[in-house]
Amino acid sequence: MNDISVDVLIIGAGPSGCVASSYLKNNGISSKVVEKSHFPRFVIGESLLPRCMDHFEEAGLLDCLVDQKFEIKAGARFLKGDIICNFDFGQKHTPGWDYTWQVPRADFDHTLAKEIVKKGVDVSFGHEVTAVSFDEKGHSTTTIKTEDGNEYKIKAKFIIDSSGYGRVLPRLLDLDKPSSLEANSAIFTHVAEPSRPEGEEGTIITFDVVTDEAWLWVIPFSNGNTSIGFVGPTEFIESYEGTNAEKMKEMLKISTYYYDRLKDLDFLFEPHIIKNYSKAVKQLYGKGYALTGNSAEFLDPVFSSGVTFATESGIKAAKLITKELNGENVDWEKDYTGYIMKGVDVFRTYVSEWYTGNLQKIFFHRPENPVVKEQICAVLAGYVWDETNPFVKNHNRLVKTVAKVIDMENERVS
Repeated sequence: MNDISVDVLIIGAGPSGCVASSYLKNNGISSKVVEKSHFPRFVIGESLLPRCMDHFEEAGLLDCLVDQKFEIKAGARFLKGDIICNFDFGQKHTPGWDYTWQVPRADFDHTLAKEIVKKGVDVSFGHEVTAVSFDEKGHSTTTIKTEDGNEYKIKAKFIIDSSGYGRVLPRLLDLDKPSSLEANSAIFTHVAEPSRPEGEEGTIITFDVVTDEAWLWVIPFSNGNTSIGFVGPTEFIESYEGTNAEKMKEMLKISTYYYDRLKDLDFLFEPHIIKNYSKAVKQLYGKGYALTGNSAEFLDPVFSSGVTFATESGIKAAKLITKELNGENVDWEKDYTGYIMKGVDVFRTYVSEWYTGNLQKIFFHRPENPVVKEQICAVLAGYVWDETNPFVKNHNRLVKTVAKVIDMENERVS
């Protein structure tokens, strides 16, 4: 292939890259998307949050997704023992979308990728980034290798790294750093459910807390398949012996709620294990580039924040690049890092407090406090930038405070 020049090189054709490239296309900015794999391809992160619907709508990608008739996600259910905590996205503190979807990511990502191609975005699959260099202006020259071994170069004024778990620029520019979250791992697969329960029971996404630190996700899809996976401390996952399928079968026994429903179903693929998955970086941007989605920071999947951060950061980066290329001044530290990290910090608090047990105390305390529940529901819907919500603005202390009040109440009762 011949060398090419564009305004923006986007690495990765997942949700972040598609939202970014679509926004740029709509605003007259040329881009080139390179994707190492071929679509459709399997990837984890199958539960969305209502907040990302804003991004699909703004980028002009909503209609193609609506047409797919994915399973509606109008809330989420958390189970612990015999206590059920239901969150309804229609009853949340922050105005916004009251539903989203549960999606097989192979189909979801492929739909988005086909749509940006249809819109005229230049996308190349099976093309891998092998090297990158930046000049003093932040303009880049990126070496791309095709599957047949040929190489070409892309010159760009800006790079958006939406490579997800590939973390291309973090690897090439030595930007990785350890996550502050505990070392957890996940094991997961899909099953076909020909006799799925009728009504909401058969379609609702559920997080079954099987121990204080480990939980099972159950995510039904509209195609009749269901994603199931356990998350917990790495030593918990490693304590089970045998093949991944044997481990998964044994682990299902600790879910008293779902064991009978799932025990006789065949796995559609050998369960995958991802160990110590939480990631972080030294910085979210540099001169001539921005990191988005999982390329920047990946938290725990317990609150399904992955795709939402991917699309939030993808469209934010695209907006700022559009301003900069149109001659406007952009404060990347404030408008990108500062903004994105506000949301990351809120979710990091909730993930951390989930595993300390404080958030679980609030979820499973009875009677429920409806105001607290609506405010937390807005967080779980992805509206983590709304500082009218006390559980956003004061996230770093409010969860602890409410949990402490519950402890004091329990002490009085006992």
